[in-house]
Amino acid sequence: MAKVRLAQFLESLPLRLELRLNLRVKISNNQSVEPPAHQVLDFPGGKVKCTQKPIFTSNSAEERVHCYRVLDDNGQPLTDMDSLKISKELAVKMYTNMVTLEIMDTIFYESQRQGRISFYATTTGEEAINIASAAALNINDFVFPQYREPGVLLWRGFTIQEFSNQLFGNKYEYGKGRQMPIHYGSRKHNYITVASTMEKQDSCVITYFGDGGTSTGDFHAAMNFAAVMKVPVIFFCRNNGWAISTPVHEQFRSDGVVVKGEAYGVRSIRIDGNDALAIYNAVYEARQITIKEKTPVLIEALTYRAGHHTTSDDSTRYRSINEIERWRGDQNPVKRFRLWIESKGWWNDVAESDHRSSTRKQVAQAIQVAERIQKPPVADMFNDVYDVPPRNLNEQQAFIQKTVKKHRQDYPLDVPL
Repeated sequence: MAKVRLAQFLESLPLRLELRLNLRVKISNNQSVEPPAHQVLDFPGGKVKCTQKPIFTSNSAEERVHCYRVLDDNGQPLTDMDSLKISKELAVKMYTNMVTLEIMDTIFYESQRQGRISFYATTTGEEAINIASAAALNINDFVFPQYREPGVLLWRGFTIQEFSNQLFGNKYEYGKGRQMPIHYGSRKHNYITVASTMEKQDSCVITYFGDGGTSTGDFHAAMNFAAVMKVPVIFFCRNNGWAISTPVHEQFRSDGVVVKGEAYGVRSIRIDGNDALAIYNAVYEARQITIKEKTPVLIEALTYRAGHHTTSDDSTRYRSINEIERWRGDQNPVKRFRLWIESKGWWNDVAESDHRSSTRKQVAQAIQVAERIQKPPVADMFNDVYDVPPRNLNEQQAFIQKTVKKHRQDYPLDVPL
């Protein structure tokens, strides 16, 4: 009898072990097991379930956060396009603005190399991020840019001549020549250079920054502050793979930037930063969320900085030319969007040639005009800060004017005192 019971026990042992293992897996994964009341910590902010095992969260996910995409690499739709509500007029305007931005970058970059302006930074490879995100916003939305978002300003109506005036720092430049080139700003277009306040209205704020910016304390403080205070702001991260010469894998161990949003209680999404339609739709939806729910949203756009960091940089010293050319070709956002609008019958080679030729002429003419315009007077360096300038500022102004007069040959002749 004892032998029979022992045999039955041994026969059922694998099943018992399997059941116990399954139960442990369910418990460790918090599945279908409701702990007793005394195993729940009633903590401020919400109840937290307790466990009897020291389980650490993983330092890396088994699968990376998915990337939202609408068009494939060949410009073919991957989803129902009718739901995006992209009209012919909107699509063509988005594309022509992307091309205009591309041409502006080429000519302004060459102008810096010719010594006509002192500094420049291109948006090469990130044209879709600029234009598509701007198209999804409202003119009343405030833009806090970094320095690689001139396309947002272009979309809002900033003219090629206004861009040229800023780059050459002439007297018609809104900052009166006190800023470096590419540090644009326009009150009319709600494009902020320093700071601004907002009234309660049907609008949001969008702030652009690179992946390198997420390694600063300001990023984390801003995310937490915005989440707690329920601020209607879109955090738009251009993850272009490089913070000047530092690659993303040397910046953080996390799965990019998108996962940082969850840690602060911020709704987040990862998108293809070279897909204009994906960017447009994501920013459009994010804007609705921020305004209706009074909450921040984090967008991580995966793209690639196909140009140098600025004209002061030679990126071939830290990355291969083949890598750069691959992104300029296969992943070119302008090329991808053109393929789509051509497939819709909204664009052709003649329109392409005409637009590029016209834009080149406009940029070249704007540069010639900006070069001939007089620079702001030296006195403007001391204006617009104090209503009544203090004595020390007046003394500094007098000193510099005296110095320029005494050594006139050492200073530009087109800068009036």
